[in-house]
Amino acid sequence: MAGHSKWSQIKRKKGANDKRRSAIYSKHIRAIQAAVRSGGSGDPSGNLSLKNAIAAAKADTVPVDNIDNAVKRAVGAGEGAAEYKEVTYEGYGPAGTAIFIETLTDNVNRTVADIRAVFNKRGGSLGTSGSVAWQFEKKGVILLTDTSEHAQEVAIEHGAEDINESEDGLEISTGPAELYAVQDALATAGYSVESGQITMLPSNTVAVSGDDVRRLLVLVEALEDLDDVQNVYTNADIPEDAEA
Repeated sequence: MAGHSKWSQIKRKKGANDKRRSAIYSKHIRAIQAAVRSGGSGDPSGNLSLKNAIAAAKADTVPVDNIDNAVKRAVGAGEGAAEYKEVTYEGYGPAGTAIFIETLTDNVNRTVADIRAVFNKRGGSLGTSGSVAWQFEKKGVILLTDTSEHAQEVAIEHGAEDINESEDGLEISTGPAELYAVQDALATAGYSVESGQITMLPSNTVAVSGDDVRRLLVLVEALEDLDDVQNVYTNADIPEDAEA
């Protein structure tokens, strides 16, 4: 979820049980293979979509062997391989929160029916195209455990737009095109990057508290569990103690 610390999102995925972690891995494998086919190359240096998909997979601790095998299978896939298209959906959750969903699907009718069913069952509502998308912006997000002033200077010098410091480290936001320049500069300067990937950040957030926190998290998790759903973003501002 976006809207609160990206660190908490990573902790949540790393702490997922084996069944959920396997599902997360499968989604990344699908995204990698779709990126290879749409970009026409298994070389991430010449296929930005693939580079982004690999970065996202690594952020969720997908093993390197799984990533390499997914690329090889996609490169070798011929006619008859499933063709996935990127489709986004928008809706509302508890406390009026905006929800933006990215999917990869080979059957749009199935996907929208599954998403609508989750919204209806979990107290949300599926919106129309454009209803909440305007509240989100595509950005690069880098997580760095080092909070030194020099690390921040390096990030700013190479294109960072915003830097937030937390007890976990630095959350550095960039334009999508500047993500890898900032990430590579930090690595060259000797800093260990925890994660670097393209995401959707909300322009404004909505404070969520009380029972709405549980209801929203249940809704988001149910959406994430759908096979065709790749990412779920919200503009919820949830205190970390409330999420726990």
